[in-house]
Order: sequence, then structure tokens, then C-alpha cells
Amino acid sequence: MRFAAALTAGAALIAAILSPETALAAEAHELPGAAMSLWWVLPFAGLLLCIATGPLLFHHAWEHHYGKIAAFWAALVIGPLAIAFGIPSATQAVLHALLTEYMSFIILLFALFTISGGIFVAGNIHGTPLVNAGLLLGGAVLASVIGTTGASMILIRPLIRANDNRRFNAHVVIFFIFLVSNIGGSLTPLGDPPLFVGFLRGVDFFWTTVHLLPETLFVAGVVLAVFLAIDIILHHREEGAPKIKDPTPDTKVRIRGLANIPLLAGVIAAILISAAWKPGVSFAFQGVSLELQNLVRDAAIMILAFTSLVVSPKEFRGANAFSWGPIAEVAKLFASIFICIVPVVAILRAGLDGALAPLVLLVSSPTGAPDNLAYFWLTGALSSFLDNAPTYLVFFELAGGDPQHLMTELASTLAAISAGAVFMGANTYVGNAPNFMVYAIARHRGIKMPSFFGYMAWSGAVLIPTFLLAGFLFFR
Repeated sequence: MRFAAALTAGAALIAAILSPETALAAEAHELPGAAMSLWWVLPFAGLLLCIATGPLLFHHAWEHHYGKIAAFWAALVIGPLAIAFGIPSATQAVLHALLTEYMSFIILLFALFTISGGIFVAGNIHGTPLVNAGLLLGGAVLASVIGTTGASMILIRPLIRANDNRRFNAHVVIFFIFLVSNIGGSLTPLGDPPLFVGFLRGVDFFWTTVHLLPETLFVAGVVLAVFLAIDIILHHREEGAPKIKDPTPDTKVRIRGLANIPLLAGVIAAILISAAWKPGVSFAFQGVSLELQNLVRDAAIMILAFTSLVVSPKEFRGANAFSWGPIAEVAKLFASIFICIVPVVAILRAGLDGALAPLVLLVSSPTGAPDNLAYFWLTGALSSFLDNAPTYLVFFELAGGDPQHLMTELASTLAAISAGAVFMGANTYVGNAPNFMVYAIARHRGIKMPSFFGYMAWSGAVLIPTFLLAGFLFFR
């Protein structure tokens, strides 16, 4: 009882500190971002810090209790929200994030993870620099067809097997995250969630294919060239070291589990149909509107995922070293991330009236015209740590929110927002969902992946200079 009383009192104190305008906030069901201070960002920052340092500083505890740690940070958002702004507003804000964003997000990831796990690329591909570069290039192209998550889940295991007898192989996975899990998904709305959000808002399906093609070719080309140079150097260094026995025997390369290919096509079809079919039917749950087409889409995707479990032989998943560990880790951590970014997104949506107003001012020139370079970097910087879909939406709205205007007179602005959201999701492990899934799979397969900050050292050395050049060439 004493603990409960102390917890309640503490939450009340935190709420009072975070927002003195409690009475005003309680009147509306939407969170008043203009009345929220930067203190609300702390739980999100704390969660990211734990994700960054947990596997490095307290590995054993993190492995066994990361779900509890994530739930702790989520509770530090939910409790104060309920006290500061009232239970109805807090409930609606959190449920909106979970039911309309997180559930569709994790259902899609679960389906792509499950279906792709049943596709087994049998045989052994030797991971020479040219072979690795070919796999990365092919994966980047595939990412815009079946999405960064689908391409990542299909190709990461063959890539790991191709390099499992090399002393230096973590860099191959890192560049895989750069190119396949992010940059490659920039050419269609199917490629990456922020582009799909734009498609739902009225951006033409092939607009990104036309307007982001030069930027994508440049960025992907530079990153691939850097990878090839690094891999050649490391491969040459390995030649003078004692050989590591290849754990994967040499056999003919074959694709097994072909029954999953039409299931992947079904997932893509479900997404396209949900975007085109607008019956105008919705259901309200605790103040959250759930549209029929989205419910049908998610149900269809789940059915396809479970169908994959039925039709895929268990030996294919076993050969892939398939386990539920990576998707469980992603599900728990991203549930907390989606909750913790609720107040952050509310502050961003307040624009000039919010605590992050200095960021909003940075995207406008002194004449009031949009600063495309600022849009590129700010969208990208926030997409490196926040979920890139809502970040894209925030800057889409800041740029006017009219898709016809953005696709024509402000085409360069929309291109800057789109490129920043997709490209710079590669800057951290949490910038895009496939990043963490690939990291988790590689770590489960025994690859010594760099820590959160170690990965950022790689992205800072490779990606940031590339983005600086891209910004100068395309958005200045």
C-alpha cells in the first residue's frame, strides 16, 4: 500500500512538473502539444539509452528482462499522461498509437518475418567482395518491390551463410542494413512505411519512382562503392590468416519454399487494396476510429502468415535457423517505442507553438519559402530515432499537406522529406523496423554486431558524408 501511494504521489508530481496546464488539456481528447514541455521527451530518450547500452553494459540482464525495461519506460508515459491530461485523453492517445499504428506495423512485420522465414535459399554462396556487392545490389532493388522488411528477411540469412567462414563479416550486415533495409526502399510506396503514408495521403504511386530515382542511384551507388572498397581490403587481410572451416557445405544454390512467394504477393495485394478500397465504414473503440479496410487488410495479412506456417515444411525453417526470438524482441521494444513517441509527436505537431518550435523554424527560409535542405536533414535526423512514418507525416503537414501542390510546385520539398525519412532511417538500429530485426537475427547467428553507438560510428563515417553530398547536389 505504501509503495502504491508513493507511486501515485510520484506520478502526480511528475505530471505537475511536465504540464502546468492540466485543466486545459483535460478538456480535449487530443494531447495539447503546445502545452507540453520537453520533459515529456525524457522517457523516449531513456528507452533509447537502454536499447543503446543494455546489450553492452548489462548484457545478461538485458537478454532476460528487456521486455520489463521497455514496459517501465512506457509506464512512465502512460501514468503521467493520465494524470496530467485526464484518462480519456491519455487512453485515446495511447490506444490510437497502438491500434492504428503499432498493430498494423507489427502485423505486417510478423507476416513478412514468418513468410520469408519459410523461403530457404539452399546451398552455399561464397561471400567474396563481388558476390556480397551483388547480393546487396539485388536486395536494394528487391526492397522497393516487396518492402525493406520483406527483402531483409529473405536475404539476410543467405548473406550470413555466405560469410560465416570469414573473420570479418559484421560490416557486411551493417551495409546490408544501409542498402537493403533502408535506402533500397525509396522508389515505391511499398518500399518503406513513410512512402506508404504519403501514398495514402494522395501522392501518386509512381511519383517517388520518378522523383527519387536520381537521389537513390547516387546514394546507393556511393554506399555500395564504399562497401566494395572496405570488403576488398578486409578480404585481402583474411587471406594471410588461418582459414576458418566453412560451416555451410558446398551445395547447389536452390530456392525452396516457393509456396510462400504467392503469400508475399498476397500481402502486397492486401496493402494495395486497402489503399484503393474506401467503403467509408469505421468502428469506434474507446474514442479511436478503426476503418474497415484496415481491419480487413490486417486480418488478411495474418491469415497469409498462418497459412505460411501450414504450407512451409519445418525443415526449411530449421535450415534458416528460424526462431521467434527476433520478432518477439522487436514486438516488445517497438510497442514501448510507439507509446513513448506519443508525446514527442504531439509536440512536433504543435509546430511553432510547441517546445520544438526552433526545429520548425529551421525548415523555412527568411522569405518564408521552404528550405529543402533543412527539410531533408530535419526529417532525416528525427527519422533516425523516431519512427519514420509519423515523422514523415509531421513534415508533410508542415509543408502544407496538399499532395497535389507538393507533387508539383513543391516537388523538391516533398522529395527532400521523402529522401530524409527513408535514407536516414539507416543512421541507427531503431531508425527503421528491419534494422533491429536484421541486427537481432545476425546476433542470434553468432555475428559480433557493434553496439548501438558502434553502429552509429559506422553510419557516421559512411552515411553522413554521403548525405552531405546528396543534400548539396539535390536539395541546396
